[in-house]
Amino acid sequence: MITVVGPGAVGGLLAALLHRAGEDVVAVARPGTAQRIAAEGLHVRSDAFGTWTAHVPATTEVPAGSAVVLAVKAYALDDVLPGIVAARPPAVLALLNGTAHARALHAAGLADVACGSIQVESAREQDVIVHRGPYCIVTVPDAAAGGAVPEALARAGVTVRTGGTENEVLWRKYSFLAPTALLTSWTDLPIGPALERDPAVTAGVVAEVAAIATAEGLPLESERLMAALRKLPGTLESSLQHDVRRGGASELEALGGNLLGLAAEHGFAAPTLERVVGDLRGRAA
Repeated sequence: MITVVGPGAVGGLLAALLHRAGEDVVAVARPGTAQRIAAEGLHVRSDAFGTWTAHVPATTEVPAGSAVVLAVKAYALDDVLPGIVAARPPAVLALLNGTAHARALHAAGLADVACGSIQVESAREQDVIVHRGPYCIVTVPDAAAGGAVPEALARAGVTVRTGGTENEVLWRKYSFLAPTALLTSWTDLPIGPALERDPAVTAGVVAEVAAIATAEGLPLESERLMAALRKLPGTLESSLQHDVRRGGASELEALGGNLLGLAAEHGFAAPTLERVVGDLRGRAA
């Protein structure tokens, strides 16, 4: 059995795909969400996979002995981790943003944890999971290749790749996602105009993220990171931007606060990140 913890836009898509492929899968969510999924199923509209409703079993607790796909927002990890540990899963594949969750998961005493990344454009629109574009790519560390969870995802139609060490997998996404999320949120603009709003801030954020990534073991030149950001569709907005705009919980600390903590650990200043994260913290408060 595979349990998807966090059946939102991303986890719900994966749960629906696993269910459609005939895998033994269950969704774990808060009581209201679990009740709705159990009664109505997961409605999916996907450019790549079509439109269907997956009647995935849903509950509020991880079944004992079930493998786990962890797809919650980073700020929800503390809430769900005790239940995952109590279930003693044989394997956990975590698909959270940032890097701080890896420390928490590996320190929790779980038998087999792999922290990977997912490349997908998926959102909840009312009660429908809307998957846009042709991509649904999960990247796992080399050590996790051939594991039961990645193999099940591959059978369900997800593109599964390996990408080196766990640290390399996480930082390849984080170093790209963090400046995208922070700049779109700080300006409340799509990435195209966000990059141009204040060139000095953009350059500072990119340079500081590249320096932190390099210090963390993924050598990265700021020029290469900037070029990658400029290749993004100019109309792209980030989920952090949407969360900050709405107010309430967001991944600001997982994406921005974590960078500041890492810069301090490595003993160098990150004044532009301090400004951007500080402004967003103030806006949230």
